[in-house]
Amino acid sequence: MAENNEDSSQALLMKIEELKDELNLLKEENSKTKRNLMWKVRKLEKDKVLTENEKIRLEREVKSLRGEVERFRSPPLVLATINEVIDDSRMTVKSSTGPNFLINYSKFLDPNLLQPGARVALNQQTFGVVEVLPSEKDPNVSGMEVEEKPTISYEDIGGLDDQVVEVKETVELPITKPELFKEIGIDPPKGILLYGPPGTGKTLLAKAVANETNATFIKIVASEFVKKYIGEGARLVREVFELAKEKAPAIIFIDEIDAVAAKRLKSSTSGDREVQRTLMQLLAELDGFESRGDIGIIGATNRPDILDPALLRPGRFDRFIEVPEPNEEGRHEILSIHTSKMNLDEEADLDLLSTLTEGCSGADLKAICTEAGMFAIRAERGYVTVADFMDAIEKIMGVNRDDELQKEAGVMFG
Repeated sequence: MAENNEDSSQALLMKIEELKDELNLLKEENSKTKRNLMWKVRKLEKDKVLTENEKIRLEREVKSLRGEVERFRSPPLVLATINEVIDDSRMTVKSSTGPNFLINYSKFLDPNLLQPGARVALNQQTFGVVEVLPSEKDPNVSGMEVEEKPTISYEDIGGLDDQVVEVKETVELPITKPELFKEIGIDPPKGILLYGPPGTGKTLLAKAVANETNATFIKIVASEFVKKYIGEGARLVREVFELAKEKAPAIIFIDEIDAVAAKRLKSSTSGDREVQRTLMQLLAELDGFESRGDIGIIGATNRPDILDPALLRPGRFDRFIEVPEPNEEGRHEILSIHTSKMNLDEEADLDLLSTLTEGCSGADLKAICTEAGMFAIRAERGYVTVADFMDAIEKIMGVNRDDELQKEAGVMFG
């Protein structure tokens, strides 16, 4: 009997141990399950935040798209040009469809923008002015505005003292001192024509006067006026003059003007006729251009002999200024300007160099100085010697001499 009780006790103890082990296993499983559930809860909370943010973003995008849809549903506006502002609430406009209208406009619009010739947008039903549009300009015309104020000054130009004086009188004085012309009782000149061989400083003169007058410098090569389609070149000419009026005081510099201003001949090609139309638009702009003194026109060419006589009459280009190749004194001045920042050998003699460079233009002299510096760099020296200048003169003048011989051969055998 006692043995049975002992066996029962041991069995009970073993059962208790097994139950404890099962309990521990259940606790471990519960702990793992709890950790997994907590991790899932945190992930769900994070997903909830991301979903809410995505919802907010999508709601904003839907709102934006609805607004854009509403804009697409609204009727298109009618383009028009102001003909005349009658009073504080009425004006006459010419619509893009053709007819003229007398319309009312809001007092909240800027009256400074409501000028004859300005473009406006009209409501299609009421024809009320919705907004004032910017002036229509070709991107190429806006790109012609090189800089507000060029950095070239009169000190950077050598050998052209007489030409500088004439340019000052013709272009600078009407902009800086217009009262002098009123006192004398004459209209300031409309423009000047600079002519002479290539590289003699025509563009430098134009930039220098723009610098001295604080004027906007608008540079264009005349060949840019030549376009493929009929009327495009004339439109560009008109818009260049409109840009100059907006940016006044301004200087319009038309380089290589002979590209569109050659003598008009009897020609059957459509290209020649289109160039002539562009020339006629340029003549019309020069005629209709008011000589108020705040806009100067400078033309440049190295072929004045082929220009159309209609362009050369007084009232269009009022003064002709020759820009010749520099003489010995002028070459010395130009060399002094270009070598002022160069590290020269003590033996470098500018008087000798100016004597040896007879027939060189200002551009040639600048090229000679650059080439002399390149010869010094090739020799790994920190200064420029006379030998460097001699080699540069031989190289540059040799190229120019070859060009002259080729031109002469072309004239003889062409």
